[in-house]
Amino acid sequence: MTFARKIWKLLVGVKDALALIFLLLFFALLYAALASRPAPGRIVDGALLLDLNGSIVEEKSKVDPLGLLVSAEAPSGEYQARDVERALRLAAGDSRIKVVVLDMSRFLGGGMVHIEEIGKALDAVRKAGKPVLTFANAYADDGVQLASHASEVWVDPMGGAFVAGPGGNQVYFKGLLDRFKVNAHVYRAGTYKSFVEPYLRSDMSPAAREAYQDIYGALWNGYKADIARARPRARLDQMTGDPVAWSRASGGDFAEGAKAAGLVDRIGDRTEFQNRVAEIAGKNDAAKGSGDLPYKANRLAAWLAANPEKGEGAKIGVVTVAGEIVDGDAGPGKAGGDRIADLLDENIDQGFKALVVRVDSPGGSAMAAERIRRAIDRYKARKIPIVVSMGNMAASGGYWVSTPGQQVFAQPETITGSIGVFAVIPSFERTLGDYGVTSDGVKTTALSGQPDILGGFSPEVEGMLQASIENTYRKFVGLSAAARRMTPEKLDSVAQGRVWPGQEAQRIGLVDKIGGLDAALAEAARIGGVGNGKWQAVHLKEDADSFSKFLDGLTSDSASESTAAFDFASFVALRRQQQFARVAEQVGGMFTARGAQAYCLECPVLPGRSQPATVKQLSVLERLARFFSET
Repeated sequence: MTFARKIWKLLVGVKDALALIFLLLFFALLYAALASRPAPGRIVDGALLLDLNGSIVEEKSKVDPLGLLVSAEAPSGEYQARDVERALRLAAGDSRIKVVVLDMSRFLGGGMVHIEEIGKALDAVRKAGKPVLTFANAYADDGVQLASHASEVWVDPMGGAFVAGPGGNQVYFKGLLDRFKVNAHVYRAGTYKSFVEPYLRSDMSPAAREAYQDIYGALWNGYKADIARARPRARLDQMTGDPVAWSRASGGDFAEGAKAAGLVDRIGDRTEFQNRVAEIAGKNDAAKGSGDLPYKANRLAAWLAANPEKGEGAKIGVVTVAGEIVDGDAGPGKAGGDRIADLLDENIDQGFKALVVRVDSPGGSAMAAERIRRAIDRYKARKIPIVVSMGNMAASGGYWVSTPGQQVFAQPETITGSIGVFAVIPSFERTLGDYGVTSDGVKTTALSGQPDILGGFSPEVEGMLQASIENTYRKFVGLSAAARRMTPEKLDSVAQGRVWPGQEAQRIGLVDKIGGLDAALAEAARIGGVGNGKWQAVHLKEDADSFSKFLDGLTSDSASESTAAFDFASFVALRRQQQFARVAEQVGGMFTARGAQAYCLECPVLPGRSQPATVKQLSVLERLARFFSET
C-alpha cells in the first residue's frame, strides 16, 4: 500500500505540473494576442536609445517555442542591421531626437560590413548636428569599431577597450583520430577547401595559410582604415603593436590606456554617463524606480513602430539568404532551402520589377543551395532581373545561390568565393578491432552494406563518394563560369575552394561592383525599368504569428539581463566560450549526417550564428511563473 500511495502521489504531481504548464501557455497566448494588437507609439523629445544587448545580424533567428519553454538558457538578443540603420537615419532628420545613445555593455558584435554601414549612419547623425554617445563596461573589437563613430565614447572605470584583430589558431584533430584509430574518410574538390584539414592534418597547409593571410589581412586593413577615418587621432597601433608595453604604460588600467590611445573620450560609470545624456536630452521627470532612465528616451522598437516604412511605387523584391544553408524548412537565421524556395515561389506573381538576393552566408548543403538557385532562376525565366547583394560573406554555397545574378555587388570586406565541395564520414573498424570486435557477412555486390562505418568502407564506395563530390564541384564550376561569362577552365583557376575579399573578387571577375544593399536596390530599379519613378523594397518573409512575437519579446527581455564583459578577464572568458563553441561545431560536423557540403571554414563565425547560448537564464516557463507570482 505504501508503494501504491507513492505512485499515486507521483501521478498527481505530474498531473498538477501539466495543468500548470497548460494554464501558463493559455495566459501566454492571451497576453500575446493582446500585445500584438497595434498601439500608437508615443515619441518624446529626447534621445534615441539603442540598447544593443546582443549581436547585429542580417536576419533575426526564429525562436523555437518548445525549446525556449523548457530551456534554462535564453538565446542572446539579435538586431537586424537594416533596422538599426533605418532608425539612425530617421533620427538624423527628426527634430525630436536631440541625441543618439548606444548602450553597448552587452554588445556581442556583428560582421564588419554591418558595423561599417551602421557607422556611416552614425556619421549621418553627427553631420546633422546631433551628438552620438556610447557607453560600455568594456569594448571588444566590434564594439571599438562601432564606438569610433561616436562623438563621445564613455567607458566604466573598471573596464577598458581590447582589440585582438581577426585571426587566431585552428584546432586540428588528426592526432586524436589516429590515437583512437578513427578513419576520417574525406572527399573534397578544391585545393583550398580547408574545412576538412582539421581531420587530415596536424597543422595548417601552405595553401590554407595563403588564403587565411589574404582574407584576414584585408579584414584587418579595412578595420584599421575605418577607425582612422572615424577617429583620425586614435592610435590603435599603441594597443596592438606592443600590448604588454601599452598595458604597463597605463599601470594596468585599461580604461586609462584606452583613453590615452584615443579610443575612449571619457571615463565614468553608468550613472555619470546617464546624467551627461540628461544634460542633452532633458531629464525624465517621470522616473520613479531604479529601472527608469533619468533622461527622456525613445527605444528602438518603439521608434521603428512609430515610423513604419511607407512603401509606394514599383516593387523590388528582396529575398534574404542568411546563415548556414541547410536542407529543409529551417530559419530564419538559417537558410533552409525548402523554406526560401517556397517563399520565392509564393511571391513570384507579386509584380516585382526586379529581385534582389541578399546573401550573408558561409554556405552549407549543396543540395539546398541548388534548391534556392533554381527558385531564383524561375524569376529569371519570367524576365524579372536578378541583382545579388553580398553582405559579410557569400562563400561556397553562398556563392552558389549568387550565380543567377545579372549584377553582383559586394563590399570591400565581403568574404566570397570558396568554390569547392567536400564531405566527411568517419568509420571505426580499427577502433573496434583493438577491442576484439570484427565484422563478417555475405554480400551480393561490392556495395552490399556500404558504407559500413563499423566494418570499414570498400574501395568501390570510396571511389563512388569521391566521384560524386567531383561531379558536384564540376556543376558548381559550370554554374559559376556561365554566370561570370568565363570558361570553366578559367573559373577553375580562381576557384579551388579559395576565398577572396570583395575587391579582389571584383578584380578576378567573381563580382561586378563594389557597393552595399542600397546600391544593389538602385541597380535593380534601373535594370527593372523603373526609370525616374518611385520604387520600394519589399522584403520577402513569413508573417509572424502573435505567439512568436510574444516569445521574441521575452527573449529580448532576457537578453537584457545577460552577463556583460566587465573587464579584461571577462573578455578572455568570452573568447574562450567562442573558441569552445567553434571546436564543438567542428567535431559535430564530422558526425552529423550531411550530404555534399559547399561550406567556408575561413569565414569567421558571426555573433549569434552556430553558437550555443552561453548565458544562464530563466526558462520562459520560469519567467512566466515569476511574472504571475509578482503581479
